[in-house]
Amino acid sequence: MPTLFSRVGARRVLQGAAAAVVALGLLLWWLLPLGEKPPRGTVTFSTGTRAGVYHEYGELLRTELREDMPGLKVRLLTSAGSQENVARVATGKADYAIAAADAVETYAFDDRPGADRLRGVARLYDDYVQLVVPADSTVQSVADLRGKRVAIGLPDSGVRLIATRVLKAAGIDPETDITPAADGIDTGPERLGKGLDAFFWSGGLPTDGLQRIAKKPSFRFVPIEEEIVAELHDQPGPTRYYRATNVPESAYPMVQTGYPVATMAVANVLITRDDADPRITEWLTRTVIESRDGIGAHVHSAQLVDLRTAIYTDPLQLHEGARRYYASVKP
Repeated sequence: MPTLFSRVGARRVLQGAAAAVVALGLLLWWLLPLGEKPPRGTVTFSTGTRAGVYHEYGELLRTELREDMPGLKVRLLTSAGSQENVARVATGKADYAIAAADAVETYAFDDRPGADRLRGVARLYDDYVQLVVPADSTVQSVADLRGKRVAIGLPDSGVRLIATRVLKAAGIDPETDITPAADGIDTGPERLGKGLDAFFWSGGLPTDGLQRIAKKPSFRFVPIEEEIVAELHDQPGPTRYYRATNVPESAYPMVQTGYPVATMAVANVLITRDDADPRITEWLTRTVIESRDGIGAHVHSAQLVDLRTAIYTDPLQLHEGARRYYASVKP
């Protein structure tokens, strides 16, 4: 026959189990926006070249989105980079993309189609300009590129936009003072010293395409000094997003041998259009923020995604779906 104590113990176990169920329900309600089922549908995400950080980030984010929204199909499109990404989103050829802030503002500055419909989802991480030359090159500054064979990035890439501006700031005409090449991070490293005297790259640190040849000191970086950045800020047009900084010595240790390199950086923004589904955008924003550590384990620059700064998507105003997410987690 059950004793008084056994009956009390059983009742406490049942009460504890009920409380646990309630707590689990509250946790799920908090984790899932408005307690709703995950949205379904199909979206297109424009990334970058396969050897660049944009594409690697996009592939990893797609994996995370599958877990959070199993009914959402994410189609990835490779691209030349920021400028093409902005144009694709603005004109409806893609729903989401990563683009550097200078490319976003340049698109609006040039009054391109759909510029007023662009919206921000999250500020992600910074791109660092990396000017690369063979280890035995005589080039010591941007000005020394005069007369050289220089890769300035693919047409419609963010690299092309920045490289052109950096060269002009150093007094070099990119059309007549150098022999320009359209190589990106996919072909530039292999052609260095074999048809190229230098190449520009702008991307997160470290970039996979450079890491592959950084296992031995076969190349080095040319510094981009603060004077270049100051000159850029004085130029007409959208150049306010560039900031002077350093490539940290830990980025490519075999090449940098313990020394940072002066350069410039620009923020990346995850962008969409004003008519993007608010629910999908809200969920996507949450996944971007909460998957930082998982993606960051593979893409180092993704570790810099931060809830406190993600909301600052200048020059774009936030999309309504992203705004809902940030409002839901505001302390």
